[in-house]
Amino acid sequence: MNRLTDHWRLGCSLLFGLCVLLYWWLAYPAMTAYQEQYQLLLFDAGYLGGLFGVPGGGARLVGEFLVQYGVSPLLGAVALAVVYVLVQRVVWRVMRGAAGVGETGELNSPAHYALSFVPAVLLWLLMGDESVLMTFVVALLAGLAAMWLYECVGRQSVIHLIIYIMVCVPAVYWLAGPVVLMTAGYVLLRQLTVRPLSWGGVLAGLLAVAWAVACVVASAWLVPYPVERLLQGLDYYRFVEVWCWPQAVVMLLCALLPVVVRWLPEPATVRRQRLVGLAEAGVLVVAFVAMQRVCYDDRKYEVMEYDCLVRQNNWDAIIAKAERKTPDLPMSVCATNLALGMKGLLGERAFDFYQHGMQGLLPAFERNFSTILLTGEAYWQLGLVNTAQRFAFEAMEGIPNYHKSSRAVMRLAETNLVNGQYAVARKYLQMLEKTLYYRRWARRLLPLLGNEQAISQHPVYGRLRQLRLTDDFLFSEQELDKIMGQLLMHNHRNGLALQYLLLCPLLERDINKFMNYMTYVDGLRLGYRPRSCQEAIAFAFAQRQQQPPQGYVSPLVLSQFGEFARAYGAGGGQASSLSPFVHTAWYYLVGANN
Repeated sequence: MNRLTDHWRLGCSLLFGLCVLLYWWLAYPAMTAYQEQYQLLLFDAGYLGGLFGVPGGGARLVGEFLVQYGVSPLLGAVALAVVYVLVQRVVWRVMRGAAGVGETGELNSPAHYALSFVPAVLLWLLMGDESVLMTFVVALLAGLAAMWLYECVGRQSVIHLIIYIMVCVPAVYWLAGPVVLMTAGYVLLRQLTVRPLSWGGVLAGLLAVAWAVACVVASAWLVPYPVERLLQGLDYYRFVEVWCWPQAVVMLLCALLPVVVRWLPEPATVRRQRLVGLAEAGVLVVAFVAMQRVCYDDRKYEVMEYDCLVRQNNWDAIIAKAERKTPDLPMSVCATNLALGMKGLLGERAFDFYQHGMQGLLPAFERNFSTILLTGEAYWQLGLVNTAQRFAFEAMEGIPNYHKSSRAVMRLAETNLVNGQYAVARKYLQMLEKTLYYRRWARRLLPLLGNEQAISQHPVYGRLRQLRLTDDFLFSEQELDKIMGQLLMHNHRNGLALQYLLLCPLLERDINKFMNYMTYVDGLRLGYRPRSCQEAIAFAFAQRQQQPPQGYVSPLVLSQFGEFARAYGAGGGQASSLSPFVHTAWYYLVGANN
């Protein structure tokens, strides 16, 4: 019976892990990639020595090792699922040890097994905040393992307990950080609940708490961090000046749960045990579903997914995602416009989607590490290599916990390669050579350094060398259309700059400026006159009470504009009869979409 029960429990744990895997892989696949791009795990003595030179460095190393697989949504989800299941299983082991009566009893029934999932489910909800780092999850697991070790060897006698405290507490603190306070607190609670009460054990429990606090305070003399930072955990949360109180709640619950379960009544029959277990599991599932929407901001994760797809240059997937749900945030609109431009469809389909003015084409620079990498990708594809380099550097320097960024370092290597700054590019590539995931990529690029012919023939870097402006200058974000014009004048084959140039004045609702740019483009004989441009031309000539030259605008567009003008004249910008024209430049130009 016990073996059957153990198999049943293991099956529940594996089912839980499968749910975690599917959740992160299918529902929020971009989260693991988001975490990965804001770290750079280097396998060299200097970096690894620096990790182990501060409290919690061991947990950070393991956490970063797991997060590096987040480049692949599937592998990232697998890593999370494994860690969550380990947390749940260790909590169960601690609960079983704490539920003993004297020295012999053990929690074996199906009742209360669902409670062992509570810490893992709380972690699942907590990681809806993208600033909660994997270091905290690994550190929590280390603290729980130390609690399990206490149940195995630490409570055999007072002598064993003191040896456990003196050795385990400083080891856990240096490897995992302030989660040692959770472990020490658990030891004290267990000694207070032992029957018959042992005053020697209680004093040992107080020693455990005092020793843990002393380790934290004393470490402030060894490392350049104040005690407040050490109590928060050096790498538990991305924003170093913010106290993440839910993490403290999870640690407190992990210390209290096994002690509380010890005092819960055990149902008398197997049937009641199963009913209690099912009821607890049902409550936990309902609570998770109720809290999930509160803890996970779908709009924030939508931008993450767009950013991930932009990093992969997966333009078709971006367009397909926008078709399923029209983006309305500046960064997601920027990604959609970039994808359309890269496919040569911006002029045809720009107004098929919600437009956010110029902020949806090239958002203004802001000191926000999580958004300017996406904007920098647009500048990179346009050929504004120096601007893309500045955005990558600013993004990396703006990471709140002062980590390096794998994505930013890759872009810095590429921009310096294109600009011919080979010594700087070599520095970044040699840094990436020390990583596990980017080593092959870096080694493919190293032979390009100084090889002008190979760079010119490269499908990406050769193209950007032709597109980039060779004169370095500063420009105002209020005059981006002029920069697009400079790019087009420099290279008439810069199709993305051409599309952006003609869309800029339309998004600003400046029809006269658009006509000036359209005249210039016509003079280049590029044969570029997509649907949105034809609609704007018809609109401009209507304002002058003129007809466009024969063949300048297609008869279909002219016919549709006539219908739009009649509907607008009859009911104004809010007329319901304008609904057939919501995906036209006319609808945007008259402000009907506001």
